[in-house]
Amino acid sequence: MSLLSITDLSQSYGDFDVFVGISATIPNDGKVGLVGPNGIGKTSLLRILAGMDLPSTGSINLANETRIGYLRQEAMEAFVGRDNTVYAEMLTVFGDIKTQEMLLRRLEEQMADDPKSQELLDQYSHEQAAFEQAGGYDYEVRISQVLQGLGFGGEDRDMPLSHLSGGQKTRALLARLLLERPDLLILDEPTNHLDVQAIEWLENTLRTWEGALLVVSHDRYFLDAVVNRIWEMSRIGVEQYRGNYSAYVQQRQERWERRELEFNAIREKFLKELDYVKRNIARDSTTTMAKGRLTRLIREVKVVESGGLGALQSKSWSRVMAEVDISSSKWSVMDTEQHIKALHSPLVRPPELSLRLHTAVRSGELVLRSEGLTIGYPSATLFTTDPIELRRQECAALIGPNGAGKTTFLRTLMGQMEPLAGRMRLGASLKVGYFAQAHERLNPENSVLDELLSHKQMLLGPARNYLAQYLFRGDDVFKPIHMLSGGERGRLALALLALEGG
Repeated sequence: MSLLSITDLSQSYGDFDVFVGISATIPNDGKVGLVGPNGIGKTSLLRILAGMDLPSTGSINLANETRIGYLRQEAMEAFVGRDNTVYAEMLTVFGDIKTQEMLLRRLEEQMADDPKSQELLDQYSHEQAAFEQAGGYDYEVRISQVLQGLGFGGEDRDMPLSHLSGGQKTRALLARLLLERPDLLILDEPTNHLDVQAIEWLENTLRTWEGALLVVSHDRYFLDAVVNRIWEMSRIGVEQYRGNYSAYVQQRQERWERRELEFNAIREKFLKELDYVKRNIARDSTTTMAKGRLTRLIREVKVVESGGLGALQSKSWSRVMAEVDISSSKWSVMDTEQHIKALHSPLVRPPELSLRLHTAVRSGELVLRSEGLTIGYPSATLFTTDPIELRRQECAALIGPNGAGKTTFLRTLMGQMEPLAGRMRLGASLKVGYFAQAHERLNPENSVLDELLSHKQMLLGPARNYLAQYLFRGDDVFKPIHMLSGGERGRLALALLALEGG
């Protein structure tokens, strides 16, 4: 049985179609991963399904009494006007249980005054059973487990919501959603603000999640661990696959190969039919039949020219053919042959990013060395490191829990902050490129093209060709940065980083 079904859903802003014709279903036990290129409209679709936005066209059907929980990609506005601490906010999920608990306390007081009242004993027994069934004896344990799993230690739980960073608010919202246990949990990039331990905990939690799940994530390992279905989103719909992300990749490749074969077979059929027409159209005895077959061939070619293989996946051939108007197409045999030879497979594979990092000059053998380095702020020391040495062509990963000071360490390395003690030395002829977590170097008012040109003077042609390597094509280069998705901003930041060299 389907928990949610969507039919012919479309979203447009003015003349721009974000997506069109999306139809899909989520069964009660469905754990769906939504994938697709950056900027394709995944977040827009999630917001519509969560009831935050309305679609331009189409319908959404939910099973009766379905409760939906939605984790936005950034949750800065999640707790506006709420003065609770993190822990107190989690308690609000269990308001009914707290009411039951208070009722039990009152009954206990009354029973202490009148221990022989059978009526009080019966009422207490009934309320206690209801309290236990609702999880009254373990809700505080559940809160503790969820907060601990998402990286909220003892002191963090007493922090007012208004004092939390954007990442902490996102984690707090995720914690509350997990405690609420909605029937359909919609998550937009849930791992963005989680460390490795928290991601592993969330994977285990969602693996045994009793409700349905719809998640957008660029972490393929997370999707492999959690989902049992994949929706592949494009501008013209959704392809549905069974299995996790790895199974989807294999099935998608098989689909590409199958459709390529289908297209080649159709084009070969067209050429054979055209050959028959050429051989018979000039003969008096066969000209009528040849002209009829040419008319049909022209109609078939026009179907494929307009993206017909996609249409043929959803409709019968005869129905597609009937919808094609060729009254204005005065094609000769030669015209038809040219159109057949010009056909290209309508199968569009996702473009691949072309990342080329290069060094401006060769650095010395020593890249980085530190001695007695203490990182933090005047009001709070974060950590002191053992001596560090990084040499040319070595690759190091900086890991640790949220709040440990990883970003502060990188900012200190970049010279944006001073160490509290010790010293750090960079090697000779070293140029450092820095990919910031929040992409704060990007000017939100610039277009993609203007941002590139503000970093390096280039002619428009080469500039657009360079941006195309990072999947900014056509009118995408004129998009204001504040309208880009998180993934698109990341791609632009990478493009600028590669341009600088380092």
